[in-house]
Amino acid sequence: MKSKITLNEAVKFHGHLGPYLVLGILAGDLALKRLGAKKYFGINVKVWGVSKRPRSCFIDGIQLSTGATYGKGNIEKLSGPLIKAEFRSRANSKKIILKFRDGLISKLTGAKTHRDAESLAKEIYKKDHDELFNLIPNT
Repeated sequence: MKSKITLNEAVKFHGHLGPYLVLGILAGDLALKRLGAKKYFGINVKVWGVSKRPRSCFIDGIQLSTGATYGKGNIEKLSGPLIKAEFRSRANSKKIILKFRDGLISKLTGAKTHRDAESLAKEIYKKDHDELFNLIPNT
C-alpha cells in the first residue's frame, strides 16, 4: 500500500526527512486502513518508547497520516522501553497494535549521518508494511 502522503509533504510538516517520520506515516496509514477508521476524528492513538529524538519523530509521522493531534486530545505519548503504537477506532472500538519488526531498530541506529538517515527513510518509504511492522489485531 503506497502512502497518500508524499515525502515532500512530510518534510514540509516535520522540517526534515528521517526514517522514524516515515515509519510513523506508514504505521498511521496501515492503522486507518485496517480499522476502517476515519482520519482526524475517527481514531485514538497511544505511542510508547518515543520520548527522545530521533524516536519521537515517529509521532509526527503518525499525526500527519492519521490526523490525530495533541490539540484534539486523540494522541498520547507514554513511557516504555520498546516502540509500539496502539490505534483504536472511535466508531467501533476495534484496535490494533503495531511494533517494529526484529532488526529494524538496529538498522535505524546504523544511520549515523543525516544523509544516511535520508537514504534509509526513502528506502523504508518503498517497503511493504509487513516488512516493517508486526501487527497485533483486536487485543
